[in-house]
Amino acid sequence: MKNLKGILAVGSAAVLAVTLAACSSSGSSTEEAASPEAAAAGAECPLGEPDESITTTARIAYQKIANGDLIVKDMGILEACMPNAEISWNVFSSGGDVLQAYGAGAVDMGLTGSNPAVKALSAPLNTTLPPIENVWIHDVIGKGESLIVKPEITSAADLKGKKIATPFGSTAHYSLMNWLDQSGLTSADVELVNLEPEKMIAAWPDLAGVWVWDPSLSEIVAAGGVPLASSEDTAKAGKPTFDLGNVVSEFADANAPFMEMWAKAQNYAVEMILNDPSAAAESISAELAVPPADVEKMFAGYTYLTAADQASADWLGGKLGVDFEDTANFLLEQGGIDAVSPAEAYVNGVNPAYAQAASQ
Repeated sequence: MKNLKGILAVGSAAVLAVTLAACSSSGSSTEEAASPEAAAAGAECPLGEPDESITTTARIAYQKIANGDLIVKDMGILEACMPNAEISWNVFSSGGDVLQAYGAGAVDMGLTGSNPAVKALSAPLNTTLPPIENVWIHDVIGKGESLIVKPEITSAADLKGKKIATPFGSTAHYSLMNWLDQSGLTSADVELVNLEPEKMIAAWPDLAGVWVWDPSLSEIVAAGGVPLASSEDTAKAGKPTFDLGNVVSEFADANAPFMEMWAKAQNYAVEMILNDPSAAAESISAELAVPPADVEKMFAGYTYLTAADQASADWLGGKLGVDFEDTANFLLEQGGIDAVSPAEAYVNGVNPAYAQAASQ
């Protein structure tokens, strides 16, 4: 398992490396911030009148996952609605990489899976990362993260002694470990390989399976892989996973108007997915570089929640913190964290206030 204990003791050289690796188009935050602005040039703010009083500088970490965050980026909604804010978008391969960026002070807010989010609230990272709170549910993961295997693999037993790749520390890793346990296998029964999604196609000939998300999931299927299990299965067994929007608490406290506008933009994108999936797919396809029809198929692998739903007791308003504690107990068993934090740490690590504001 990827060692996350020492990665956050970063010097200035490491900070520079993280920042450069994160840039989606260039090493210049100014040039990078201009890219969504260019995409939305001349576009009106879809949320109403732009708020020119917001002058926040925000560095946002994103991942290429078929959810509303990519719509917000592609359409330049934040830039159109807060024209005097300075916003840069930095792409990362996994939630573990986003945690490193938080630790390096390279980003202010971002997207991680629920697994990395729980790690950030647990030892040892809760003492090395800045305090982070989870403020949005980009999606509830279902078949959008799946175990894709070679055609000759038809059961869990067929995987004994074979290589399975997944990004360690991710929600896919969490679901894979739960599925193995539910199938009567342990990590000793298979050879687990830590691999980022974009490297899986090249490694596919040497693997029996991968647990991953789109677009790599679809690429592996196109290469001959077949689905064997998914995060929908593990969720039904009581181990749900999520893609979450999180933020450094100090940044959020100092920039409440920005955070409220950000949440409204995210809610606009969710409602587009739910009510106009073809338009949503068109926007996301530009970010994923896949046809819109393929993006629409990806939507079926996730559940998307409006701000009003998210703010309820079933999600950010209550139950998510309980799910976090369950995840932490599992991570402790797997050696992914050193200790489970007190229950209130997981409850306090979820803040429904911005979803509530966006639902008004």
